[in-house]
Amino acid sequence: MRAVVTRTFGGPGVLEIVDVPVPAPGPGQVRIRVQAAAVNPVDTATRAGLLAQAGLMAPRDTLGIGWDAAGVIDATGPGVTAFTTGDAVIALSDRLDVPLGTHADHVVLDASAVAPAPAGVPATHAATLPLNGLTAAQALDLLDLPRGATLLVTGAAGALGGYTVELAAHRGLRVAAVAGTADERLVRDLGAEWFVPRTSADLPAAVRALVPGGADGAVDAAVIGPRALEAVRNRGAFVAVAGGAAPAPLRGIRVANVWITADGTQLAELSALAAAGRLTPRVAGVLPLTEAAVAHRRLDEGGLRGRLVLTP
Repeated sequence: MRAVVTRTFGGPGVLEIVDVPVPAPGPGQVRIRVQAAAVNPVDTATRAGLLAQAGLMAPRDTLGIGWDAAGVIDATGPGVTAFTTGDAVIALSDRLDVPLGTHADHVVLDASAVAPAPAGVPATHAATLPLNGLTAAQALDLLDLPRGATLLVTGAAGALGGYTVELAAHRGLRVAAVAGTADERLVRDLGAEWFVPRTSADLPAAVRALVPGGADGAVDAAVIGPRALEAVRNRGAFVAVAGGAAPAPLRGIRVANVWITADGTQLAELSALAAAGRLTPRVAGVLPLTEAAVAHRRLDEGGLRGRLVLTP
């Protein structure tokens, strides 16, 4: 089978398409024939060596790329009862230091990282759900805000930010969304009550003009750090989505990083919301697996709305 790997760190050109044996599932595992796999910032950071530099992964001769997958189970290991061959599923590979990722023809994962695919949603769209949807849900879990509380979401028009806005609105939170001016209609349709242009000269003041005293919490999907923290009220809550991006917990604000974990039960809940039209997968483009380097280059350039998706 084919898989996207890197043997050295650098730009998109270091990615290789290699032929490797089809892996076999072990106890408690399933093998998925991948139909679609989203490309995320963690993939480009892995390829560039940023995660290794941060000490988040050990050196490895060959490193697999890819976290998200949508496809069909074509083999199950001993002890698996929740899934069977032929099931359409979505899944998350949440380990960094692996020889094979989801950007491949097949991937083997623990059954606990897998959930039924959302009915009626194409695999290319369903593949955008695991990493970004779970990150959004787990960030909101960390904030632990009550219904009716106010939430600031930066990068609200992006893949992660968009899911965060929708899930927050679904949980009864009042959302102030920061995005580009052209994206105001989009983020309001996703459920934002207030819109704040990201080009605001004084972002905290713009947020506080809408939410007096500051927002009860914030999910900083745009990784702007202190500027977003300044828009949160005293003793509020703040969640950073990238390692090392959490600002100092000033003014008694509870600050945390969300460290994503694969959770098949929570992913199944997100899948059901997507099937019901309560979550909106957005695809910026679809490319064959052989154009993984092109996808990385486009993601590095920025400005995408939604995720690029590879189709093996």
